[in-house]
Amino acid sequence: MQGALPLWAVRLQTRQALFSLTQLKNVGQTFINRSLCYRSCSTVAHTQQAPIDIDKLLIANRGEIACRVMHTAKRLGIPTVAVYSEADRHAKHVHLADQAFCIGPPAAKDSYLRKDRVLKVAKRAGATAVHPGYGFLSENAGFAKLCQDNGDKSEAKALMVKAAVPVVPGYHGSDQTTDRLMAEGAKVGFPVLVKAALGGGGKGMKLAMQQDDLEDALSSAKREAIASFGDERILLERFIQRPRHIEVQIFADQLGNAVYLFERDCSVQRRHQKVIEEAPAPNISLEFRQSIGQAAVAAGLAVGYQGAGTVEFIVDTDTGEYFFMEMNTRLQVEHPVTEAITGQDLVEWQLRVAAGQGLPLTQDQLHIQGHAFEARLYAESVVNNFLPATGTVRRWQVPANASFFDNSSTVRIDSGVSEGDTVGVNYDPMIAKVIARGPDRNTTLTRLHTALSDLQVSGLPTNQEFLKRLATHPAFIAAELDTSFIQKHHASLVDAQPVAQHVMALAAVADHLLQVREVQKTGSSLSGAWSILDSKRINHVLTKPGSLEHPASQTHLAFDLTVHGLQSFMVQAAGSEAISVTRAVLTGDVLTAELGDQLYRATVSTHNYLDEQVISMWLEGNCHEFRKAVPRKWSRLGAAAKVAGTVVSPMPGKIIQVLVQEGDTAEEGDAVVVLEAMKMEHTVRAPCAGTVTDLRCFVGAQVEDGHTLATIEPEVAAASA
Repeated sequence: MQGALPLWAVRLQTRQALFSLTQLKNVGQTFINRSLCYRSCSTVAHTQQAPIDIDKLLIANRGEIACRVMHTAKRLGIPTVAVYSEADRHAKHVHLADQAFCIGPPAAKDSYLRKDRVLKVAKRAGATAVHPGYGFLSENAGFAKLCQDNGDKSEAKALMVKAAVPVVPGYHGSDQTTDRLMAEGAKVGFPVLVKAALGGGGKGMKLAMQQDDLEDALSSAKREAIASFGDERILLERFIQRPRHIEVQIFADQLGNAVYLFERDCSVQRRHQKVIEEAPAPNISLEFRQSIGQAAVAAGLAVGYQGAGTVEFIVDTDTGEYFFMEMNTRLQVEHPVTEAITGQDLVEWQLRVAAGQGLPLTQDQLHIQGHAFEARLYAESVVNNFLPATGTVRRWQVPANASFFDNSSTVRIDSGVSEGDTVGVNYDPMIAKVIARGPDRNTTLTRLHTALSDLQVSGLPTNQEFLKRLATHPAFIAAELDTSFIQKHHASLVDAQPVAQHVMALAAVADHLLQVREVQKTGSSLSGAWSILDSKRINHVLTKPGSLEHPASQTHLAFDLTVHGLQSFMVQAAGSEAISVTRAVLTGDVLTAELGDQLYRATVSTHNYLDEQVISMWLEGNCHEFRKAVPRKWSRLGAAAKVAGTVVSPMPGKIIQVLVQEGDTAEEGDAVVVLEAMKMEHTVRAPCAGTVTDLRCFVGAQVEDGHTLATIEPEVAAASA
């Protein structure tokens, strides 16, 4: 079978080829292709640590994966070239590279998805190889003139059937007309999963529960596929109700060797995106591991693949059967857990294979060493159905014992974010990956939780607390896994948690001391801090009412703060005993105080987010967030929006569909506007039944979080008018 160099390392022909090669033209740049003839995966590999014949490497990506590739390239002495959009001018990957070139505006379609611009930079910089990471161009067949068997999930499915690899029933055909897809969906049966043919990361994936949902799911999936991958083709699959998501890491070289580096369990997901991954998969037998591993290698052989690939399977938890789902012809986001349990650097393997070297190890030489977890830290609002969030990373401190981009420590951080960076609407909202490894699953899970507790991030909403709860959830500890895990345990993972009284007291004191500091910065006297506050002084004792919102418990905390001196306070909350706080000192960002005979030490930071001031306090391994209103020219409507019938944007983004007109009637829950943010679509729905009376958006408009999109006059109000 004819195969092509995989997309993760496209070799540019700038000198004499090392092998018998077929030249392919792609937007004026010559690529190298090679005929592959695979032998058995047990073939002896050529273990060699020779210099890698790559003069300069261009990374056609951004964020943590670009930094990750550069880390290995630098260790191997390979110069690197970065490309960046105008929004990423000051990004971490730009500073880490030896050379960097701007390739366009912030939108991915105008920069990171522009093959012509990437290749123009490669030629200009003298790069002899391109590593596209994952996402963007990593599975774009046109980018490397890859044979159509690779990178295309629909074609791959057809090949799996021929190779006798079990496949989920569905439609993978070339006829992409709506009528054909609707008909095929009915044949597959509902619920049916709609997926982008070149998709990944949950983008371009929609679930249609019934026939009436399918047409909208098809349209939305195609739009997301175009925005993320530049290709609108989709496929349909039967939706298995209680599946585990298990994937196998495979590798093949140009000399005919192919191996599997064991499996990963990626079952814990939200919005079809992985949240936490582990290797090896728990609660499977050695026979199952060997069977699914060999099936994965067979899948790679069926498409004549070379390089790093991941073969994803759906495992039916009721029957124990596994089905081929898709093959990702690239490095996966979760590759660090495989590196942790095998002791291998998969990026180095990629570069060596791209340079024509053999695989470093044979199948018999690969062994599982312990266990590993990866948790994805996202900028998102967990309580708002995990919607992506934006903002500035005001604080970013990782565990003191962490390593970066390698497994030299038991805790590893892979991140392309630095303190002060902005997470915007144009790209994926992942801030970092937190990886832990250990001798067994329970020990490693404890290390993961500790690392998440030691991590300090503020400035925007994240899923940090959610990840901590997940890591300590009894069902997760017991490895009771399937893709509905979050849905089944939603309440215990997401629901409000009460705030302890000593935490509330320390937050009240921290808020006061921060206000005093702000007044002192302006040059006012300390007494000025008292005079500007709503207070009542009796015998030189300041008593003032205060209040803070505590999002984690969804409660409003009202209290009286009495100031007995510069370091002594009494905090009295309604219905609770007064708490004495003494020797309270705020030095830099560290608050020390005594409550009774116990000394507390907390780290405190503050910033404004939208119309609120946010106080973050790290205490006893937990981050406690408190908020209070900051006057603005406009205020967010929040819960009042439902009463008033105001439709507001839940996040910054671009309007791609307006589904109503003024004068239309709408039922509660009807779709009003479709918003695109971070390469995903989000439908904004009517908060009540009524008549659309004020439409304030149009297709193509960029809107901010809290922007009023429309007003719906409730039915009761309309009837009485």
